[in-house]
Amino acid sequence: MEKLIITAAISGAEVTKNQNPNVPYTIEEIAREAESAYKAGASVIHLHVREDDGTPTQSIDRFKECIEAIKNRCPDVIIQPSTGGAVGMSNEERLQPIELIPEMATLDCGTCNFGGDEVFVNTENTIIEFAQKMKELGIKPECEVFDKGMIDTAIRQNKKGNILSPMHFNIVMGVNGGISASPRDLTFMVESLPQGSTFTVSGMGRHQMSMAAVSIIMGGHVRVGFEDNLYLEKGVLAKSNGELVQKAVRIAKDLGRPIATPNEAREILNIPLKK
Repeated sequence: MEKLIITAAISGAEVTKNQNPNVPYTIEEIAREAESAYKAGASVIHLHVREDDGTPTQSIDRFKECIEAIKNRCPDVIIQPSTGGAVGMSNEERLQPIELIPEMATLDCGTCNFGGDEVFVNTENTIIEFAQKMKELGIKPECEVFDKGMIDTAIRQNKKGNILSPMHFNIVMGVNGGISASPRDLTFMVESLPQGSTFTVSGMGRHQMSMAAVSIIMGGHVRVGFEDNLYLEKGVLAKSNGELVQKAVRIAKDLGRPIATPNEAREILNIPLKK
């Protein structure tokens, strides 16, 4: 079985310091949390950025500063900006960070009800626009899928040439409005992926580590971090993203999966190795 890629989603757009005081907002805090995850074994940093007061932003200038700060501490890590941003942002806002030509970026493949009145909108035209721009810039898309129909959407765009093979998916489980976090549903999603694809699993909240374990056994990869889960265990807030990565590493080692370095992750994901 190939080595395990661990992605750390270090901040997200919604979680706050009121929920966990260690959630990073400032450039220094974001760089610190990226380094803690990297040193623990993460080879990919999934990046949202905030203003110093915690307001989510897709500002290209803020992304540039955060990426430079992370690279100063973790020169070889893969940085994967979010093009999801926050609910209500325009396409133009959301696309800003790809102008920095990162190695990877997220590509959300459908619309999802996030609870209450929050709807995360990704029309077919939005998906096509984002996919084509990533293709033009040579950026590897991570297809974010919250349900089976989103996998079908990504496959259609692959057949039209907007997303290149081999495809990489992030199967997000346990979100309001999306597929539930269970081994049965993960099996269903994985069996729906096109042959030759790679996949990461993101379990929300209390499902983070249990779904990580199932993904590891199935040969997939894992995402952990404050964006999806703030707790190390029930009732115990995580002190850093690094603590969550360390827990995933322990599970992987117990299950016989060695951890991929950033360059090994590039090979697995078909990203050209950095010189």
